[in-house]
Amino acid sequence: MVLILAGLAVFVGAIVQGAVGFGLGLVGAPVLTLLNPELMPGAIQVVNLTLPLFTLAAEWRRVDWRGLGFAVLGRVPGSVLGALVVVYVSVYTRGIFVAVMVLVAVALTARALSVPRNGVTITSAGFVSGITGTATGIGGPPLALVYQSAKGPQIRATLAMFFFLSAAQSLGILALVDELPSRALTTGAILIVPMVLGFLVSGPLRRYLDGGKVRAAVLVVAAASAVALIVQNVVSQVVSA
Repeated sequence: MVLILAGLAVFVGAIVQGAVGFGLGLVGAPVLTLLNPELMPGAIQVVNLTLPLFTLAAEWRRVDWRGLGFAVLGRVPGSVLGALVVVYVSVYTRGIFVAVMVLVAVALTARALSVPRNGVTITSAGFVSGITGTATGIGGPPLALVYQSAKGPQIRATLAMFFFLSAAQSLGILALVDELPSRALTTGAILIVPMVLGFLVSGPLRRYLDGGKVRAAVLVVAAASAVALIVQNVVSQVVSA
């Protein structure tokens, strides 16, 4: 039953990420955490490592390599801090903190035409993404908010390359701090199947959003990620009480 529900969540998340550029973590991470916290964040990071390859196969030419460099520069120290958060901070506390940060960011950017996209903002987004991605499996919103005014293919390609490198880094760091059990790796490998199916289904939605609706989709998905985190943590607290 755990694999069926987790597979459904990953399938839906892959549809969202295949269309918008991110979203697998926001759908899959809360469900997996509720089903079995011991699988997180390792299991979702295995899927996060694989899905970007499908996007890059089709749109790798649209990667913003300069912006990617700044994002990775911030991501490296952020992921180290994120690993420390996993070890020393409770799941509830870090989840609520991340959710509040994302909601504030969405509220601020929704009132403006766009967030300035430069070395400082991209590096900062990469740093925050490193913390949240490593600690919770949801690292897309910070960088996506910076790229919200870009064209759909550029958002998807740049985030895909960033997610691939980020997931590889997070898995390595989680292994170093002994927070990557073999069961998480096995579960993540099994979930690649529904992930692939979800990506294949995302094609029509991707073409629809590329017609000028990407920015709105980014803000909606980012806000949904925050709400999902809040629900996840409140429910987990009630269950454990």
